Amino acid sequence: MNFLRLIRYQNLMMLALMQLLFRFVFFKWQSIPLALADWQYLLLVIATFCIAAGGYVINDIYDQQTDAVNKPGKQIVGVTISEQKAYNYYIALTTVGVAIGFYLSNVIMKPSFAAVFIFIAATLYFYATSLKQMVLVGNFVVALLLSISILIIGVFDLYPATGLDNQKQMRLFFSILTDYAIFAFIVNLLREMVKDLEDLDGDSQQGMATLPIVLGAIKTSKLVFVLSIAPLFILLRYINMYLMDLLFVVVYLLIFVTGPLLYFTIKMWSAKNKSDYHLLSSVLKWVLFFGILSVALLNLNLQYNA
Repeated sequence: MNFLRLIRYQNLMMLALMQLLFRFVFFKWQSIPLALADWQYLLLVIATFCIAAGGYVINDIYDQQTDAVNKPGKQIVGVTISEQKAYNYYIALTTVGVAIGFYLSNVIMKPSFAAVFIFIAATLYFYATSLKQMVLVGNFVVALLLSISILIIGVFDLYPATGLDNQKQMRLFFSILTDYAIFAFIVNLLREMVKDLEDLDGDSQQGMATLPIVLGAIKTSKLVFVLSIAPLFILLRYINMYLMDLLFVVVYLLIFVTGPLLYFTIKMWSAKNKSDYHLLSSVLKWVLFFGILSVALLNLNLQYNA
């Protein structure tokens, strides 16, 4: 159980669920050509899972002193799992993920695409060791990597199967992936900023330069409040422009995604303490989860309309 907590298995399961839904509940039902066989696509999910898990492990290794302050009683590395064992887990997980990436890149006859997995693994390492200490850089990197985990589906499963006869169709599905990736980036960026507010005490003691330390908690809270209006505006505009004919999807997004986002924005204005920020971080996590599930409803609504 300590290992599962170390790799943040709930977050990884949500990441895997997202990739599985796109493939087996959306793309497979649209009768479009796909580059990977089902078992090869499962390997892509495993590769993403392993590299992300390795990222969580290396982050905890370098966060031991900070976690002692921010998460008393919940620290894993150095308490229930030794630092050496954690390093072994990190090396094993990252190696497996990158190795699968090399294999899949050769399967689709694009060996250079293996660089995507190397880039993700290297970025997670540098995030843990240095990038997270820079103002906004660490937040941006984490949010970007989540977006890449969505776009990688298109890179390995759609792009290699794209030809002159289906360019328009494949461009549409890649644009849908891109829309989800952009929304996930914005929401996760906000969540990382809120988590910095939640971890202010421990980060300050370790001399880190997160946004709340540089600007102060109050100014950062107000900044997040202002920025949180962006995903609300983008989502409502997107619904109005592209989804109004899909009644089920519209109702679902208004209740389960727009509603929690609106709650987040309102609550963010008055948030002041660690418990407030923890709650708001959880709200954004649920927004991401319900956003992922909307893929299934989008497919069902398209089938119903057809």
